[in-house]
Formats: sequence, structure tokens, C-alpha cells
Amino acid sequence: MTEFATIILHAGRAGVELALFVLLPVMIVMLSFMRLLEAKGILDKLVNLVAPLLRPFGLPGLGVFAMIQILFVSFAAPMATLAMMDRGGSPRRHIAATLAMVLGMAQANVVFPMAALGLNAPITMGISVLCGLVGAALTYHIFAKNLPDRMDDNEMVVKHKEAEGPKGILDVINKAGAEALKITVGAIPMLVLALVFVALMRAAGVMGLLEELLTPTLNGLDLPGSFIMAAITKVIAGGTAMMGVMKDFLDQGLMSIDDFNRLAGFLINPYDVAGIAVLISAGPRVAEVLKPALLGGAIAIALRTVLHWVLL
Repeated sequence: MTEFATIILHAGRAGVELALFVLLPVMIVMLSFMRLLEAKGILDKLVNLVAPLLRPFGLPGLGVFAMIQILFVSFAAPMATLAMMDRGGSPRRHIAATLAMVLGMAQANVVFPMAALGLNAPITMGISVLCGLVGAALTYHIFAKNLPDRMDDNEMVVKHKEAEGPKGILDVINKAGAEALKITVGAIPMLVLALVFVALMRAAGVMGLLEELLTPTLNGLDLPGSFIMAAITKVIAGGTAMMGVMKDFLDQGLMSIDDFNRLAGFLINPYDVAGIAVLISAGPRVAEVLKPALLGGAIAIALRTVLHWVLL
């Protein structure tokens, strides 16, 4: 019982430290920057500029906005955009392409905190955009080509807070800070539970047994044994929980930052039980296109995995 309590306290301390001292500062800065760009109308101009270039990939203007959200805010941020597409009557093919892109890309709430620990963020984000577009295009032109379309004449416009004058700017920053705190606090339970899960698996000998069984395969791929637990945590609990486990592995020397950079294409994405559940809750029409979106997202992640392995 004493050992169990020690595991919980250690995991709790590690999870809270990661959330408050790594995730929170990064999210405050990135969210404040993004919200100010939105309030000043700069982001809308960027979306309007890029949207025509991405139309062949099956992405509408709101799809471009979803790309920016997952790159610079968090994996859950595109949910609001998907909800607008769901309610606004966007064609199902466009929704499927956008969802596939989001599922296959790297989320900011993992990329930026891990960048502070050594992740190559520019390369990760560049590969993420490229492969996300490939997944969106394959979904739009192949996997979702038979989906029925339904459109209406209502123009879908993303509404932003205005930032006129010092008071307006301060208001935007305060709201962004509150949003960052909400995301961070919401991540703490999953971080702590993931760390407790990994510690219990290690104490029970399960992790050692898995590593022993898969050692020949891992050695052939030049992978550390800790990859197994990181992958299991990611699939079950999501990218944020994986981040907590990965930091613990890095601190203990069970994985190097070079190994993590090579594996980032596979490990950093919302293609997991938690991420999918959050994104499809945006609306019934989003949930309807999950199957083709999963196919496109899987190909995007496979391509990212190969590129990270080759380039990093």
C-alpha cells in the first residue's frame, strides 16, 4: 500500500509540474498570439489568401482555419470549426477531408511543450502540414467521393473578439489566458492517470515482459523498449498523456530526444480514442464521415512516420 501511495504521489507531482511549468506557459503565449491575430483580422486575411491554393485538396476556407487551429492552439480547437461546418451545411466531402487532415496532423498542445524539451518543432510542423494535406486530398477525391452533398446559401463566417485600443487587447489576452488555464487544468487528470498507469505497469513487471518479448523486433528497428508503453498510452489516453509519459522517460534516460524526434510522426496526432471522441462530438454530420476520415488520417500518419524516420 505504501508503494502504491508513493507511485500516486510521484505521478501527481510529475503531472502537475508538466502541466503548470511546461504546458501552461506555452499555451498562454501561443493562445494570446493567435487570439490577437484573430481579433486584428490578420488570421482571416491569411485564410482568404491560402484557401484558393488548398481547394484542390478538398479544403474549404474553414478547413484552412482548422489547420491553423491544430497547428497553433490544440487538438480540440478545430472542434469549433467542424461544428460550424456541420451546422452550416458544408458538403460532407469537405467535412471528411477537414477531419482527416486534423486527425493526421501534429497538435500544438504537444508540439510546443515538447519543443522546450528538444523536439524539432519546425520540421515536425512542416511535415505535419504536408502529410495533413495528402490525407485530406485522398479523403476528398477517393475515400469520400461517394458521400452525399448538402449545402445552403448561408455564408459561414468565423466571429472573433475585437481588439481595439489597449483595453480591447488586454481583454483578448485575459480571455486567452483563461482559455489556456482551462486547457491545462483539463489535461492534469489524464496526465496523472497516464503516469500512474505506466508506473504500475512497470512495478508489476508487465512493461519489462513486453520489452523482453518485443526486444528482437525493437532492436531490428533501432527502437528503445520504452516506445511500447508510450504507444499504448498514446492510443488509449491521447497525445497529452503520452507527453507526460515521454517526459518521464526522457528524465529517466529511457528514451533519447533523438529517438522521440524520429517517433514524433507516429506519436503526435489526435488519432486516438480520446482525440476522435472529442472531434466527432462537433456534430452528427461530422460523426457520419468518420470512416473515410480515419482512412485519410491513417495514411497521413503513416507518411509522417516515414518522413520523421528518414529526416530525423
